[in-house]
Amino acid sequence: MKPVKIPIEDFIDLHTFRPGEIPGLLSEYFSECQKNGILKVRIIHGKGQGILKNRVVKILQKSPFVESFKDAPMEAGGWGATIVELKKGLTETG
Repeated sequence: MKPVKIPIEDFIDLHTFRPGEIPGLLSEYFSECQKNGILKVRIIHGKGQGILKNRVVKILQKSPFVESFKDAPMEAGGWGATIVELKKGLTETG
């Protein structure tokens, strides 16, 4: 299977990915965002029962790329999306 090339934008929608793919996907996404000077991103995880959101929050809490995060404002998805502030210039290895 060939890797899927994802355009680097200031948002990513996780609905099309399997749960097991998300940790690596977000790490790669954050790294590419930093390389492209994008330091504020929106992660769309949906509302549902909150399972995917909880998974995303755990990943964000441990990520060396993340400065801070919070629920998106209502016009940007409310609790169905998370706004993430990335650290400037930090790589995965520190």
